[in-house]
Amino acid sequence: MNRSQQRGASARSQVRRSELIATGRKLFADTSYDALSMDDIASHAGVAKGLIYYYFENKRGYYLAIVEDAVTELVTLAAGGAELPRTQRVQRTVEAYLRFAQYNEAAYRTVINGGVGFDTQVQAIRDAVRTGLVSTIADGAYGHHDIPPIARLALLGWLSSVEWLTLEWLAHRGTLPREIPRDLLVRMLRHTLNTIEEFAPECPAPPPDLEWRPFTGLDDRQAESLLDSPDGPEASGPSGEEPEPS
Repeated sequence: MNRSQQRGASARSQVRRSELIATGRKLFADTSYDALSMDDIASHAGVAKGLIYYYFENKRGYYLAIVEDAVTELVTLAAGGAELPRTQRVQRTVEAYLRFAQYNEAAYRTVINGGVGFDTQVQAIRDAVRTGLVSTIADGAYGHHDIPPIARLALLGWLSSVEWLTLEWLAHRGTLPREIPRDLLVRMLRHTLNTIEEFAPECPAPPPDLEWRPFTGLDDRQAESLLDSPDGPEASGPSGEEPEPS
Protein backbone atom coordinates (compact mmCIF):
# COMPACT_ATOMS: atom_id res chain seq x y z
CA MET A 1 0.00 0.00 0.00
CA ASN A 2 1.50 3.34 -1.05
CA ARG A 3 1.32 6.55 1.00
CA SER A 4 -1.72 7.86 -0.87
CA GLN A 5 -3.62 4.64 -0.17
CA GLN A 6 -2.52 4.74 3.48
CA ARG A 7 -3.81 8.31 3.84
CA GLY A 8 -7.12 7.29 2.25
CA ALA A 9 -7.49 4.31 4.57
CA SER A 10 -6.62 6.47 7.57
CA ALA A 11 -9.20 9.09 6.56
CA ARG A 12 -11.91 6.44 6.13
CA SER A 13 -10.98 4.96 9.50
CA GLN A 14 -11.30 8.37 11.16
CA VAL A 15 -14.69 8.93 9.51
CA ARG A 16 -15.93 5.55 10.71
CA ARG A 17 -14.68 6.26 14.24
CA SER A 18 -16.42 9.66 14.22
CA GLU A 19 -19.65 8.03 13.01
CA LEU A 20 -19.53 5.54 15.87
CA ILE A 21 -18.97 8.35 18.37
CA ALA A 22 -21.90 10.33 16.90
CA THR A 23 -24.13 7.26 17.24
CA GLY A 24 -22.95 6.74 20.81
CA ARG A 25 -23.69 10.37 21.72
CA LYS A 26 -27.29 9.86 20.64
CA LEU A 27 -27.58 6.59 22.53
CA PHE A 28 -26.03 7.88 25.75
CA ALA A 29 -27.61 11.34 25.65
CA ASP A 30 -30.27 10.31 28.17
CA THR A 31 -29.24 6.72 28.94
CA SER A 32 -26.82 5.69 31.65
CA TYR A 33 -23.64 3.75 30.98
CA ASP A 34 -24.96 0.55 32.58
CA ALA A 35 -28.26 0.59 30.71
CA LEU A 36 -26.73 -0.27 27.32
CA SER A 37 -24.78 -3.42 26.47
CA MET A 38 -22.24 -3.67 23.67
CA ASP A 39 -24.78 -5.79 21.76
CA ASP A 40 -27.34 -2.96 22.09
CA ILE A 41 -24.79 -0.41 20.89
CA ALA A 42 -23.69 -2.52 17.91
CA SER A 43 -27.32 -3.13 16.95
CA HIS A 44 -28.18 0.57 17.02
CA ALA A 45 -25.01 1.46 15.10
CA GLY A 46 -25.67 -1.24 12.51
CA VAL A 47 -22.17 -2.68 12.83
CA ALA A 48 -20.52 -5.82 14.16
CA LYS A 49 -19.61 -5.62 17.83
CA GLY A 50 -16.01 -6.39 16.93
CA LEU A 51 -15.73 -3.09 15.04
CA ILE A 52 -16.41 -1.13 18.23
CA TYR A 53 -13.77 -3.20 20.05
CA TYR A 54 -11.36 -2.53 17.16
CA TYR A 55 -11.65 1.27 17.50
CA PHE A 56 -12.17 1.63 21.26
CA GLU A 57 -10.92 -1.64 22.87
CA ASN A 58 -13.92 -1.96 25.19
CA LYS A 59 -17.19 -0.36 26.25
CA ARG A 60 -15.47 1.94 28.71
CA GLY A 61 -13.04 3.19 26.06
CA TYR A 62 -15.98 3.84 23.75
CA TYR A 63 -17.89 5.75 26.42
CA LEU A 64 -14.89 7.87 27.39
CA ALA A 65 -14.37 8.78 23.72
CA ILE A 66 -18.02 9.85 23.53
CA VAL A 67 -17.78 11.97 26.69
CA GLU A 68 -14.53 13.57 25.54
CA ASP A 69 -16.02 14.40 22.15
CA ALA A 70 -19.10 15.93 23.78
CA VAL A 71 -17.21 18.14 26.22
CA THR A 72 -14.83 19.29 23.47
CA GLU A 73 -17.92 20.53 21.67
CA LEU A 74 -19.07 22.21 24.89
CA VAL A 75 -15.82 24.17 25.29
CA THR A 76 -15.84 25.13 21.59
CA LEU A 77 -19.43 26.37 21.73
CA ALA A 78 -18.84 28.26 24.97
CA ALA A 79 -15.81 30.03 23.48
CA GLY A 80 -17.76 31.33 20.48
CA GLY A 81 -19.17 34.81 19.98
CA ALA A 82 -15.90 36.71 20.50
CA GLU A 83 -17.28 39.53 18.35
CA LEU A 84 -20.23 40.15 20.70
CA PRO A 85 -20.35 42.78 23.47
CA ARG A 86 -19.11 41.33 26.74
CA THR A 87 -22.48 40.86 28.43
CA GLN A 88 -23.93 39.16 25.36
CA ARG A 89 -20.83 37.00 25.07
CA VAL A 90 -21.17 35.84 28.67
CA GLN A 91 -24.86 35.13 28.08
CA ARG A 92 -23.96 33.09 25.02
CA THR A 93 -21.33 31.13 26.95
CA VAL A 94 -23.75 30.25 29.76
CA GLU A 95 -26.53 29.51 27.25
CA ALA A 96 -24.25 27.09 25.37
CA TYR A 97 -23.33 25.40 28.65
CA LEU A 98 -26.96 24.92 29.72
CA ARG A 99 -28.04 23.71 26.28
CA PHE A 100 -25.24 21.16 26.30
CA ALA A 101 -26.29 19.90 29.74
CA GLN A 102 -29.93 19.75 28.65
CA TYR A 103 -29.31 17.72 25.49
CA ASN A 104 -26.43 15.60 26.80
CA GLU A 105 -27.70 15.06 30.31
CA ALA A 106 -26.24 11.61 30.96
CA ALA A 107 -22.77 12.62 29.74
CA TYR A 108 -22.98 15.87 31.70
CA ARG A 109 -23.88 14.09 34.93
CA THR A 110 -21.03 11.63 34.37
CA VAL A 111 -18.48 14.43 33.97
CA ILE A 112 -19.71 16.59 36.86
CA ASN A 113 -20.11 13.65 39.25
CA GLY A 114 -16.68 12.31 38.31
CA GLY A 115 -17.78 8.99 36.85
CA VAL A 116 -18.25 5.86 38.93
CA GLY A 117 -16.31 6.05 42.18
CA PHE A 118 -12.89 7.67 41.91
CA ASP A 119 -12.63 7.71 38.12
CA THR A 120 -9.39 9.51 37.31
CA GLN A 121 -10.00 9.55 33.54
CA VAL A 122 -13.41 11.20 33.84
CA GLN A 123 -12.04 13.62 36.42
CA ALA A 124 -9.22 14.54 34.01
CA ILE A 125 -11.85 15.34 31.36
CA ARG A 126 -13.78 17.43 33.89
CA ASP A 127 -10.63 19.34 34.88
CA ALA A 128 -9.88 20.07 31.21
CA VAL A 129 -13.41 21.41 30.75
CA ARG A 130 -13.05 23.65 33.79
CA THR A 131 -9.72 24.99 32.58
CA GLY A 132 -11.18 25.73 29.15
CA LEU A 133 -14.25 27.48 30.54
CA VAL A 134 -12.26 29.59 33.02
CA SER A 135 -10.01 30.68 30.14
CA THR A 136 -13.08 31.57 28.09
CA ILE A 137 -14.56 33.70 30.88
CA ALA A 138 -11.20 35.38 31.55
CA ASP A 139 -10.78 36.18 27.86
CA GLY A 140 -14.25 37.69 27.78
CA ALA A 141 -13.78 39.73 30.94
CA TYR A 142 -10.15 40.82 30.64
CA GLY A 143 -9.14 40.18 27.04
CA HIS A 144 -6.61 37.51 28.10
CA HIS A 145 -6.52 34.35 30.23
CA ASP A 146 -3.25 34.97 32.06
CA ILE A 147 -4.82 35.90 35.39
CA PRO A 148 -3.53 35.80 38.99
CA PRO A 149 -4.30 32.78 41.22
CA ILE A 150 -6.92 34.67 43.27
CA ALA A 151 -8.88 35.50 40.10
CA ARG A 152 -8.67 31.91 38.87
CA LEU A 153 -9.80 30.67 42.29
CA ALA A 154 -12.82 32.98 42.25
CA LEU A 155 -13.81 31.96 38.72
CA LEU A 156 -13.49 28.28 39.65
CA GLY A 157 -15.76 28.97 42.61
CA TRP A 158 -18.33 30.52 40.27
CA LEU A 159 -17.95 27.58 37.88
CA SER A 160 -18.62 25.13 40.72
CA SER A 161 -21.86 27.01 41.35
CA VAL A 162 -22.64 26.71 37.64
CA GLU A 163 -22.17 22.94 37.73
CA TRP A 164 -24.39 22.24 40.72
CA LEU A 165 -27.01 24.84 39.81
CA THR A 166 -27.22 23.19 36.39
CA LEU A 167 -27.74 19.75 37.93
CA GLU A 168 -30.54 21.15 40.08
CA TRP A 169 -32.10 22.93 37.11
CA LEU A 170 -32.06 19.71 35.06
CA ALA A 171 -34.19 18.12 37.77
CA HIS A 172 -36.74 20.97 37.58
CA ARG A 173 -36.44 22.32 34.05
CA GLY A 174 -40.10 21.59 33.39
CA THR A 175 -40.97 24.54 35.65
CA LEU A 176 -37.95 26.81 34.95
CA PRO A 177 -37.17 27.97 31.40
CA ARG A 178 -33.50 27.98 30.48
CA GLU A 179 -33.36 31.79 30.42
CA ILE A 180 -33.81 31.97 34.21
CA PRO A 181 -30.72 29.94 35.25
CA ARG A 182 -28.79 31.55 32.40
CA ASP A 183 -29.37 35.10 33.60
CA LEU A 184 -29.07 34.11 37.25
CA LEU A 185 -25.59 32.78 36.50
CA VAL A 186 -24.71 35.89 34.47
CA ARG A 187 -25.71 38.05 37.45
CA MET A 188 -23.66 35.86 39.80
CA LEU A 189 -20.66 36.21 37.50
CA ARG A 190 -20.98 40.00 37.62
CA HIS A 191 -20.70 39.87 41.42
CA THR A 192 -17.75 37.46 41.15
CA LEU A 193 -15.90 39.81 38.78
CA ASN A 194 -16.54 42.75 41.13
CA THR A 195 -15.14 40.71 44.02
CA ILE A 196 -12.06 39.75 41.98
CA GLU A 197 -11.40 43.46 41.40
CA GLU A 198 -11.41 44.04 45.18
CA PHE A 199 -8.78 41.35 45.74
CA ALA A 200 -6.81 41.86 42.52
CA PRO A 201 -7.02 45.50 41.29
CA GLU A 202 -5.00 44.51 38.22
CA CYS A 203 -8.14 42.63 37.10
CA PRO A 204 -10.76 45.39 36.85
CA ALA A 205 -14.31 44.20 36.31
CA PRO A 206 -15.58 45.13 32.84
CA PRO A 207 -18.12 47.97 32.85
CA PRO A 208 -21.70 46.73 33.24
CA ASP A 209 -24.16 46.85 30.38
CA LEU A 210 -26.69 49.31 31.78
CA GLU A 211 -29.23 48.28 29.14
CA TRP A 212 -29.18 44.62 30.14
CA ARG A 213 -32.15 43.27 32.07
CA PRO A 214 -32.22 39.67 33.26
CA PHE A 215 -35.02 37.31 32.36
CA THR A 216 -36.59 36.68 35.76
CA GLY A 217 -39.85 35.01 34.80
CA LEU A 218 -41.73 37.95 36.32
CA ASP A 219 -44.06 40.02 34.21
CA ASP A 220 -42.80 43.44 33.04
CA ARG A 221 -44.50 45.35 35.84
CA GLN A 222 -43.04 43.11 38.57
CA ALA A 223 -39.60 43.26 36.98
CA GLU A 224 -39.63 47.07 36.77
CA SER A 225 -40.76 47.27 40.40
CA LEU A 226 -37.88 45.01 41.45
CA LEU A 227 -35.32 46.99 39.47
CA ASP A 228 -36.50 50.29 40.98
CA SER A 229 -36.75 49.05 44.56
CA PRO A 230 -34.17 50.09 47.19
CA ASP A 231 -32.98 46.48 47.41
CA GLY A 232 -32.85 45.92 43.63
CA PRO A 233 -29.96 46.31 41.20
CA GLU A 234 -30.29 50.11 41.13
CA ALA A 235 -29.29 50.20 44.80
CA SER A 236 -25.75 49.33 43.75
CA GLY A 237 -23.24 51.52 41.99
CA PRO A 238 -22.28 50.92 38.34
CA SER A 239 -19.66 48.36 39.34
CA GLY A 240 -21.95 46.55 41.76
CA GLU A 241 -20.54 48.48 44.79
CA GLU A 242 -22.69 49.73 47.62
CA PRO A 243 -23.57 53.44 47.27
CA GLU A 244 -21.68 55.89 49.43
CA PRO A 245 -23.62 56.91 52.55
CA SER A 246 -24.94 60.45 52.38
